[in-house]
Amino acid sequence: MLHIKNIDSGLDVFKALGSELRINIIKLLLENGEMNMNEIASSLGITNGALTSHIKKLEESGIIKVVTEHGGHGNQKMCRVAVDRILIDIESDTLEDNKNIYNTEVRVGHYSDYEIYPTCGLATVKSMIGEVDDPRYFAHPDRVNAGILWFTKGHIEYMIPNLLPASTKIEQITLSLELSSEAPGVNSDWPSDISFYLNDRKLGVWTSPGDYGDMQGIFTPDWWFPNWNQYGLLKMIVVNKKGTFVDGLKISDVNIKEFNLDYKSTIRFRFQIEENAKNIGGLTIFGSGFGNYNQDIKVRIAYTPME
Repeated sequence: MLHIKNIDSGLDVFKALGSELRINIIKLLLENGEMNMNEIASSLGITNGALTSHIKKLEESGIIKVVTEHGGHGNQKMCRVAVDRILIDIESDTLEDNKNIYNTEVRVGHYSDYEIYPTCGLATVKSMIGEVDDPRYFAHPDRVNAGILWFTKGHIEYMIPNLLPASTKIEQITLSLELSSEAPGVNSDWPSDISFYLNDRKLGVWTSPGDYGDMQGIFTPDWWFPNWNQYGLLKMIVVNKKGTFVDGLKISDVNIKEFNLDYKSTIRFRFQIEENAKNIGGLTIFGSGFGNYNQDIKVRIAYTPME
C-alpha cells in the first residue's frame, strides 16, 4: 500500500497516473505479474528508448519496482507493480501536523507471547529455525532474528515499546506490516480472517485474500523454497479517536479513547486466527529480508500533553 498523507506529497503519483500509456504499463504488469523492458515495449508497440522515461516516472512514484536480474544472457531489468492500493488523505491529519510523533519498529521475531498450531514455522534470512510444523521452535533463542513466521491457527503478540515523553497521552497508534494468509504450499485465493487486538480488546477483523507465491518476493532470499510463501500485502492499521481502520477503511468503532493510554501504559498488539472464524486460512508475517517491502512491524504513535 502507498499512503499519501496530503495532496502536495502526492504530486509524483498524480503525474505518474496522468498518462494513458503509463496506465497501460500498470495494466500489463498486473496481468503478467512481471515483465522485462523488451516485453513491455513490444506489447505496447513502442521503442525501449520511449519506454524508459515512463518506467522511470512510475518507479520514482513508488508504483512499480524495477529489479536488475543477472542471467546467462546478461543483465535485464524486470518490472513489477509494487503496491496493491493507493490511499490518499485529502484532509490533513492534525495529529501528524503537531509533530508529537514517536516512531519505533518491532522485529517480526521479537514477540512477547504466542499460541500457535501447524502448519507453522519461522526463519531468518539465512536459514530455517528448527523444524517446520513444530510449535516448540517458536521458543528457540534465534527466534528474535526471524524475518518471517507463519501459522494456521492461534495468535502472536508483540509488546510495543512505549518511550513517550513524560506527562503525555496517546491519541493515535499506527502499525504497518506485510501480511498474507498461510495455505498448504501457496494459493492466491485462500481467504483468512485475521483479528487484531490491543491490550486484549478486539479491534476488528481484516480478511487476507490469499497466500502469494506466483513470483519470488523482491527481498525474499534466494535459498527460500519456490513453492512457499513469497510475499504479502502491506497493511496499515490505525486506531484513533474515530475508530479502527485498515488502509483507511473502518473495521470497527473501537477507538483510542477507550484504552486511556499514556506514557506509562503497556501496549500489547496481537494478531489472531480464531477458532470460530469463518475463514481459518492462517497468517504469515513478513519482516526484514523477506517479501516485497523489507520492513518489520513499523509503529507510529501520535501523542499530546496530558491536561
